[in-house]
Amino acid sequence: MLNVLIFAAGLAALVVGADVLVRGASKLALSFGISPLVVGLTIVAFGTSAPEMAVSAGAVLNGQTDLAIGNVVGSNIFNVLFILGISALIAPLVVHIQLIRQEVPILIGASLLLLVLSLDGRLGLLDGALFFGLLLAYTAFLIVQSRRETRAAQDAHTAPNEYETELKRSAPDAWDSRLWVQLVLIVVGLGLLVVGSNWLVTASVVFAKALGVSDVVIGLTIVAAGTSMPEVATSLAAAFKGERDIAVGNAVGSSTFNILGCLGLSGLLAGNAGLVVPSSVLAFDMWVMLAVALASLPIFLSGREIARWEGGVFLGYYVAYVTYLIMAAQDHAALPTFSAVMMGFVIPLTVVTLVVSLIRRPPPPPPAAPKS
Repeated sequence: MLNVLIFAAGLAALVVGADVLVRGASKLALSFGISPLVVGLTIVAFGTSAPEMAVSAGAVLNGQTDLAIGNVVGSNIFNVLFILGISALIAPLVVHIQLIRQEVPILIGASLLLLVLSLDGRLGLLDGALFFGLLLAYTAFLIVQSRRETRAAQDAHTAPNEYETELKRSAPDAWDSRLWVQLVLIVVGLGLLVVGSNWLVTASVVFAKALGVSDVVIGLTIVAAGTSMPEVATSLAAAFKGERDIAVGNAVGSSTFNILGCLGLSGLLAGNAGLVVPSSVLAFDMWVMLAVALASLPIFLSGREIARWEGGVFLGYYVAYVTYLIMAAQDHAALPTFSAVMMGFVIPLTVVTLVVSLIRRPPPPPPAAPKS
């Protein structure tokens, strides 16, 4: 019971810490004249992915490298299948091709790079430095890109997220408009992330030992879902408010940051010892992560919408994925039958249905002419 309370407290600290950090960092950035586009795709993305980074870094420092790898891979699978699935069930998700044309290929490239670098069973110091360097390069690219865009193009390209909307509506004398308040928010947010990650990792290790489940399975499921709560909250709020493109951009952007930022920092903290990639993750879960990103590409690039039934398919596959992990961990007798049904019937049928649906969908309507 004590460990359940520690886990819940750690999860709450991560969610609150991420929200406080995003609020302080966003206001600080805009105070220095950084554009809302860059704030949304960098600082806000960092804030919603900060729990994954904190947990992965804490796991590495505590010697739980399996948890660090499992957390990132599991979070990316959770982001696409669960978050987009449940968001689409609330309201069909409109996919803006101008955003997805850039973000989804970058996510697929990052996922493929992670798989290739993991083939030797280890992510070394140079691999971590490469990921972190790519994150810095991607951030610099966004800054250069935002400077080249006109203000009108930025407004059309990026819908305001909940943080930006609040910033625009805030009065100049708002309580968090002062520099020292913004710095305090950043420090408090980081502190909550550090404390929350330690509590979450400690409780998760105890759960793994008590249930006879490996650290990597706990990382792929409980910890991955727990650290993705900021993304869940942001995407659901966006879906309910009708800002459906935010739900898509949030899930995809956070997944890219998880690979480049979380594993980049974890690889650097691991030093010369590197991060040992569990054989089970390399043989199955990383391929699932890549397959999920690739499977969503035809729908995203169609420039149309993710319908409710497609969201239901995404959500159903996440349930099937977690079910497989639990059955495999328990060496359940029904596992071969479950795998045969999924591989021989459910997955092929889904692929055929999605292809037929994409072919039969009418083309998206042309954009409305601008008002004079």
